[in-house]
Amino acid sequence: MSTASAATVHPGTVLADVIFPARRAPSSTPAARQVLARDAALVVGGAALTGLAAQLSVPVPGSPVPVTGQTFAALLVGTSLGARRGFLSLALYTLLGMAGLPWFAEGSSGAAMPSFGYVLGMLLASAAVGALARRGGDRGVLRTVGTMAVGSAIIYAVGVPYLALAADISLSQAVAAGLTPFLIGDALKAALAMGALPTAWKLIGRRG
Repeated sequence: MSTASAATVHPGTVLADVIFPARRAPSSTPAARQVLARDAALVVGGAALTGLAAQLSVPVPGSPVPVTGQTFAALLVGTSLGARRGFLSLALYTLLGMAGLPWFAEGSSGAAMPSFGYVLGMLLASAAVGALARRGGDRGVLRTVGTMAVGSAIIYAVGVPYLALAADISLSQAVAAGLTPFLIGDALKAALAMGALPTAWKLIGRRG
């Protein structure tokens, strides 16, 4: 059985493991260094993808939080890379943005913006969806919808209260400004994910 077909059977594998296969080996061996280099490249690539997606930004009237592609990218990175690499990728994205790299939404950086809580939420969400993906959470349409819903809920659970505190508004106002306007977009992102991720696994299975 090939690597690809085996990966389709075993839920412990995520997409990145199949697309960029590498055999685990004892530390200090060339094979182990190859695995480390692959994982580092995936982490950097995931951070870069999130930063690029964050530039796809549409302002929302009456809200300090724009509609962006970064939340979808963060969830995609988490499901594709798995919990550990997904979290490290979003941690790199967050730390570089805090250090001044202008790749948060609308080319912003730093931690002073009211929407920074959503970035922190993406950190946790990437790990959560990555853990679910290792359990097959991105293999079928309904499971993918559930995985994306969990990730989005985590982002809002952190981002909305942070928005209320940072903008000095009530929680209900934060919900109206930082959650309600984005529900339709989240539904569209979930639809895109439930089409793309299970399809990717099906194509991998056929290739195998």
